[in-house]
Amino acid sequence: MTIRLPDIESTLELGRCLARAMGREAPFPALLLKGQLGAGKTTLVRGLVGNLPGADRAEVSSPSFNILNLYPTTPEVAHFDLYRQKGLPADDLLLEYLAEQRLLVVLEWMEYLDKRHWPAERLVLEWRPLDPGRAEGRIVEIRARGLISTAVLTNLRERLKAFEIVQGDSHR
Repeated sequence: MTIRLPDIESTLELGRCLARAMGREAPFPALLLKGQLGAGKTTLVRGLVGNLPGADRAEVSSPSFNILNLYPTTPEVAHFDLYRQKGLPADDLLLEYLAEQRLLVVLEWMEYLDKRHWPAERLVLEWRPLDPGRAEGRIVEIRARGLISTAVLTNLRERLKAFEIVQGDSHR
């Protein structure tokens, strides 16, 4: 599924919709995010975490310098940023969290993690700029891999009625 996000508020709303689509019961698919600097990856996480119980105790920020932020929400969110890890092997802590489906794992800069470590259950969100000459905003392609992820994507589609859907479902 590919949608248009015209502004920051729509990116926050996508995060909120995603939180509702995931529900509160494990197992959860990992969220793998790809996009240029400033594309909206951390903004999406802010919307997602802000819609979970316990969000008042969570201050969402990019974990670029410390690689991991844990948010005390329900479910607990493990937010990774691999921007500074380009070319480095995955560490044991990251691999441990990626295997844990009781947590909601969000991974920014997914392309810096060898594909062999990507969880079988995952939603991949990839940001792209709009074509030149169009209004401001971004395009986000959302792909599901695995049965749980496909169910979340189907649930998410029902919650995105206010968004401009550019293309239908995409499963890879």
